[in-house]
Amino acid sequence: MNQLKITLIQSDLHWENKEKNLEMFSEKIASISEFTDLIILPEMFTTGFSMRPELFAETMSGSTIFWMTQKAKEKNCVITGSFICEENGNYFNRLVWMNADGSYSSYDKRHLFRMGDENKHYGHGQKKLIVDLKGWKICPMICYDLRFPVWTRNTKEHVYDVLIYVANWPERRAHPWKSLLIARAIENQCFVAGINRVGNDGNEIYHSGDSVVLDFKGEPLSKIESGIEVIHTLTLNYKELVEFRKLFPVMLDADDFEIR
Repeated sequence: MNQLKITLIQSDLHWENKEKNLEMFSEKIASISEFTDLIILPEMFTTGFSMRPELFAETMSGSTIFWMTQKAKEKNCVITGSFICEENGNYFNRLVWMNADGSYSSYDKRHLFRMGDENKHYGHGQKKLIVDLKGWKICPMICYDLRFPVWTRNTKEHVYDVLIYVANWPERRAHPWKSLLIARAIENQCFVAGINRVGNDGNEIYHSGDSVVLDFKGEPLSKIESGIEVIHTLTLNYKELVEFRKLFPVMLDADDFEIR
């Protein structure tokens, strides 16, 4: 349990083209030669940040879930990322946590990016997800969730060790992306992995990636170049996290609160 190996795929996306994106990610995943416990894909990795869910949404028995099941089994690891999901006539920006055995958990994006009209097309998620992987507690989030620390907050009752953000975060707001990831790592005393896409989307909005893995002090563990496609694997050390939390136990003084 001392170590967790994670792989970030910082990639361009084919705008609203599921088949091309799945083919592309199949090739990228196949190129990973070393063992990894977790592969992280960007937000809406099959389409890009599309506001046309009526054209591209799938159910939980669709081709994207089938593809994730196959790839997780092939690599014997967890694969996670979000896609456009339809459920009971409603659309969600849904992250799927796909295990190697075909079982999965899901998280619907809680905070919808109103400046891009996401709130007009998708439903709000209601529950935070914390999953277990090799004894590590991991909390996956989606893009705009990063701006809302109360929703993300580590608590004494439900402590997680790794916080993940999958994103389509534009380059013109790169400074908040980089700064808030550091803040979330420091305030929650956890590892943080932020995986963002690169390239222009269908609205000619440029994304520089700036994907990063941070330790529990907000210090970078990864060296991922901005603006290019990169597959990066690194190892997290659980013992170091536990020792730091014992040395500097700020959570013992944390405020109690409820989210309504």
